[in-house]
Amino acid sequence: MTKHEVLRAWAGILAGHKPSLSIEITKECPLKCPGCYAFDPAHLQGNGDLRQLSDYKGEELVQKILTIVDREKPLHVSLVGGDPLVRYRELEMLLPQLDSRGVHTQVVTSAFRVIPSEWSRFSRLNVVVSIDGLQPEHDERRKPATYERILKNTADAKITIHSTITGNIADRPGYIEEFIRFWSERPQIRKIWFSLFTPQRGASGPEILTSAQRDFVIQELLRLRLSYPILDMHESLIREMVSPPASPDDCIFARTTHTISADLETKITPCQFGGDPDCQNCGCIASMGLAAVGHHKVLPGLTAGHLFYLSDRVGSSWRRMRDALYPVIPTTDPEPFPILKN
Repeated sequence: MTKHEVLRAWAGILAGHKPSLSIEITKECPLKCPGCYAFDPAHLQGNGDLRQLSDYKGEELVQKILTIVDREKPLHVSLVGGDPLVRYRELEMLLPQLDSRGVHTQVVTSAFRVIPSEWSRFSRLNVVVSIDGLQPEHDERRKPATYERILKNTADAKITIHSTITGNIADRPGYIEEFIRFWSERPQIRKIWFSLFTPQRGASGPEILTSAQRDFVIQELLRLRLSYPILDMHESLIREMVSPPASPDDCIFARTTHTISADLETKITPCQFGGDPDCQNCGCIASMGLAAVGHHKVLPGLTAGHLFYLSDRVGSSWRRMRDALYPVIPTTDPEPFPILKN
């Protein structure tokens, strides 16, 4: 992030805008992954299941998303799902529009469908492919988005690999390094990220890491980042996993990200996981990254986090006052894209 973008984000926070926006652009997904937070019954906090929401297609979806972006003025937008590539035609129209607005965009997908090589022309776009471990475990969990299909569908693209480490694989000696070695040898891979599986409070299951597994993984990541530069995780980020933010109120990522579900109205709170996330066992790479930024010392006795929380209080107060004085008035949708008229 450039100095100019940091100042933009800070100005947005002071004006009552959250710099990050995450949109579940579809409820559809060809996968049925165990432990998927988006389809967890708690995700919508008792307001049904993601599959029960209405969602949009075509021009209507594109225009509604652009309306939200223009209203919220984010610096960064994550397009998630479901799987966004279910709406690949809409993405073809949406990505140029977001790029022209100067918005950094992240598309998170299983790569069950081909990622167009033409997308590499968008310098602000990051395509993140989710991969759950080495081939035997991944193919079992995430079929039909198998290793074979991912390698084929990303051959002409530039992507980031994101892997969520679960309790099933966390303490296998050499497992994480073998994963990094396999993917670092592929020319289409720009960088590799890891998160630790984050459960809902009170949940149980094989995906949840024990304390010993968590400690083991943290030490492995600290060791491996020195040998594999493609592992794009700063030491300070990894060390935040030892003691994650205690609650959503203490989490800069949760407080700076506005998350909207597939009907483009339902807000996901308190963070992208929804429900009642077990923050003490959080392993979200975004949360850890911003926690590390928050602990950065600006001056003796003053951290970036201190500045953020003060700015956020000012911005939130201003937004509440503005919304009370000038409520949003619904407007009619703009003219459709010509390509969709026929």
